[in-house]
Amino acid sequence: MKDAIISTFNHFKSNPTLVQSITNYVVMNNTANALLAVGASPIMAHAHPEMGGMSKIISSLVINIGTLDEYWVDSMLLAADCAIENQKPWVLDPVGAGASAYRNEVLTQLLAKKPSIIRGNASEIMALASVNIQSRGVDSSNSSDEALQAGIELSKETGAVVCISGAKDYIIKDEKLAVITNGDPMMAKVTGMGCTASAIVGAFVGASEDAFLATVTAMGVMGVAGDIAAEQAAGPGTLQLHFYDALYQLNEQEFAKRLRIDQL
Repeated sequence: MKDAIISTFNHFKSNPTLVQSITNYVVMNNTANALLAVGASPIMAHAHPEMGGMSKIISSLVINIGTLDEYWVDSMLLAADCAIENQKPWVLDPVGAGASAYRNEVLTQLLAKKPSIIRGNASEIMALASVNIQSRGVDSSNSSDEALQAGIELSKETGAVVCISGAKDYIIKDEKLAVITNGDPMMAKVTGMGCTASAIVGAFVGASEDAFLATVTAMGVMGVAGDIAAEQAAGPGTLQLHFYDALYQLNEQEFAKRLRIDQL
């Protein structure tokens, strides 16, 4: 599988993507910079009148529900409809799933639009799969190991690739399961790293017909860049700085050497 991942990485680098992100206020700048650093182009468009035209030119769509309001929810639903109509892959980041009835209601509506990929932390994936837990908000109080069965059930229920982020990243689709163990604990101290992961997944799936392989590759890139950044960082502030540089400088040889992946 590693050869296929490296091939997907190289194909993306030769075919940069335009990613529409309807995301939260907290991370908008972070995710745009990460997309630029990895080689994609971000467009942070959410106005209702431009959703139809925007969907025709983008490679993929990322919807992140971190800071909900009614106008943005309508933008998300409209953008998802347009993505389906124009056969563009789209990624759902269910930030804070389970934290409020309104958030769950919005997620139910978005899940009905059949996302190509769902990427969240363990608590979010467990909440989406209707496992009886209490969400702590945007930070996960469960491990990715605990959420594995919930992720398998969610993938079967929705038909989406499901990615559970954590100390181990699990990527699930049908009978396929990949585990990535790259990444550094300090990444959890930088706000929006999960949101950045969803954006990078959106970048790679926009250049691939295989959503599972694109997600595995993107999460590998995310983890490897985190490893490289942590080696140079004195703390979370400089980790973020070095993370962008690592995304920008990452090449095939370094990626292949550092990637730690198991296929179960």
